[in-house]
Amino acid sequence: MTYHPKSDFMSVMIERGFLADCTDYQGLDEALVKGVVPGYIGFDATAKSLHVGSLIQIMMLRWLQKTGHKPITLMGGGTTKVGDPSFRADERPLLTPDQIDDNIDGIKQVFAKYISYDDSETGALMLNNAEWLDDLNYLDFLRDIGRHFSVNRMLSFESVKSRLDREQSLSFLEFNYMILQAYDFLELNRRYGCLVQFGGSDQWGNIVNGIDLTRRVIDNQIFGLTSPLLTTSDGKKMGKSADGAVWLNADMRSPYEFWQFWRNTTDADVGRFLKLYTEMPIDECDRLGALAGSDINDAKIILANEVTTLCHGAEAAAAAEATAREVFEKGGVGDDLPTIKITAADAVPGADLDMPDADALYVMTNQLFVKTGLVKSGKEAKRLVAENGAKIDDEPVTAALFAVPLKMFAGRPVKLSAGKKRHALVQLDD
Repeated sequence: MTYHPKSDFMSVMIERGFLADCTDYQGLDEALVKGVVPGYIGFDATAKSLHVGSLIQIMMLRWLQKTGHKPITLMGGGTTKVGDPSFRADERPLLTPDQIDDNIDGIKQVFAKYISYDDSETGALMLNNAEWLDDLNYLDFLRDIGRHFSVNRMLSFESVKSRLDREQSLSFLEFNYMILQAYDFLELNRRYGCLVQFGGSDQWGNIVNGIDLTRRVIDNQIFGLTSPLLTTSDGKKMGKSADGAVWLNADMRSPYEFWQFWRNTTDADVGRFLKLYTEMPIDECDRLGALAGSDINDAKIILANEVTTLCHGAEAAAAAEATAREVFEKGGVGDDLPTIKITAADAVPGADLDMPDADALYVMTNQLFVKTGLVKSGKEAKRLVAENGAKIDDEPVTAALFAVPLKMFAGRPVKLSAGKKRHALVQLDD
């Protein structure tokens, strides 16, 4: 059935590809037309930054506010102590309260770039579910909340069922997660009038639990809306790259590397990503996504600039594009490339390596590539060299060049390259 929304927010969700499913399209749409709707997404504090995989949810909250409603960002200070088992093969490592607090401090940095926290009617709220979860009395919670949950039904949810079907252990601790998340929705509705929870489609079961619990306990109608779980056109999980997670915090992933991730988008994904991760008009997204040949590269630069501007600012986006042009078009170094520093302590005397200059200091080539993060291991570095993909200052690294003199790094940065698209600088720290 095709539903034609009346509210601006639902129109945006459908037109731009955010919508996977909704518990009640018409009911939510009508609520959005009547007045300001508070809506939330929960983010567990399992790392010091969110990554690109969470960006679709952040953009949903941004659009919620831009269309006249109230976003709530819920930090999982309480639920992180349990860990979401959804579609995981094993239990998450348990974090200490201090680790969780540090992670929350890191995660908070990104939200202010996308939504406004103020005292206005549509000003966003930053909350922490530890506020109500930490002080729960276990027996009272079992009696008042636990009685509303059917274990039979909980076992039928795909996130749990898939784990059990693979005969992988699901601890009682993890099994409680969906009850706690449902309780979050109840408390947010009771305390802040929250009417809708957003999440990826893997959260559907947890969201439905919260809606059902709220109806049973306080007889309020609330809604759930999910986004698709994104993979790139070549089947890779969104948020991952060749060298790990694409973090949103600049201290964990440089703005240049972030920009480069988007610049390397597969041709088939450009139009879709422009709709999801930028605010460009739909028609322009479609036009750019339909470009072919070398023209699609211009669209990828626009995508990279737009997404990086939202996350890191216009100045960082411009600097990243300038660096990319310097590196790729002019064969230069580029000041904005990721940079690591080495010292004499990283070097080995030539005599130890059977080098002609026994008194000179040398740095192992494989170690340099690992240290910059261009490869994950010495074995991977050797393979890169064997496949002619490793370069130092744009010159191919051969198997014979297993070590380079430390003096090469004196007074200037040296560029290391892994393939055509990934680069880093190495400097000698005096």
